[in-house]
Amino acid sequence: MRPRHLLLALSIVLIWGVNFAIIKIGLKQVSPLALGVARFFLAAFPWVFFIKRPNVPLSMIATYGLLIFALQFGLLFTGMKIGMSAGLSSLILQLQVFFTIGLSMILLGERPTPWQLAGAALAFGGVGLVGLHVGGDVTMVGLLLLIAAAAAWGGGNVVSKQISQRAATAPNVLGLVVWGSLFALPPLLVVALVLDPEHFVSSFTGLDWASVGSIAYIVYLSTLFGFAAWSGLLARYPVSTVAPFTLLVPVFGFLGSAVLLGEPLQDWKLVASSLVIAGLCINLFGPRLFSRPQRSAAPPPSPE
Repeated sequence: MRPRHLLLALSIVLIWGVNFAIIKIGLKQVSPLALGVARFFLAAFPWVFFIKRPNVPLSMIATYGLLIFALQFGLLFTGMKIGMSAGLSSLILQLQVFFTIGLSMILLGERPTPWQLAGAALAFGGVGLVGLHVGGDVTMVGLLLLIAAAAAWGGGNVVSKQISQRAATAPNVLGLVVWGSLFALPPLLVVALVLDPEHFVSSFTGLDWASVGSIAYIVYLSTLFGFAAWSGLLARYPVSTVAPFTLLVPVFGFLGSAVLLGEPLQDWKLVASSLVIAGLCINLFGPRLFSRPQRSAAPPPSPE
């Protein structure tokens, strides 16, 4: 990877990791569902008038937007509001990798490898450790909502794969984000107006600069720039080269929450993080490491 692309990849995962602390800042004044509505309204408009819709049925784009945007972020923002720290949220959400594997097995008939199963067991062991430390900045409801958000992301990934298989050419990822955001708006808006209309309206009156800045960061840096730049890297390099950088998202998530919010890094958080990240590493690198003994067992080429 060229140095400038390496720097770009690191910048993206830094933005995505720090994004969780920024969300916490935004939630101090804006309700969770109002933050979701603001995010996807600004991610959709005015861009839907200039960016072409992916050439797949609208129903698939709507399902993608419902799962990976409306459900994932509605659950994420609510879970963080009622009891989940920014650092732990960045960690738990990475379980989407294993939910994607499980849903692909159920819906697409894919078969998980032993490495994927081992990685999932190790990662969920880390989540179990988090569950044992409910209290303070962690509540059981918040933890369950974050796990559900990861499951929604996994479902969105499966739909994204189906969209790629259905499209005649590789779909424009930025177009999918913009149009998916458009379809995420109605359900979030309806739920917000039904459950807490007063807080929803008050969220947008008298916003301070911290709230405005957090919304701008979430929309323009994390969503539009992050997805567009990431898709550019995936188009230029193999997935196996780009994907490992996402392992740094929880690292930057914990660092960002410690610096911006003063969240403590207790020993159990470090152990839980190590288990989840180790599970992700096994899922990502296990097959490659497993194949090495087979290659080394082959007889060396005869000298010429």
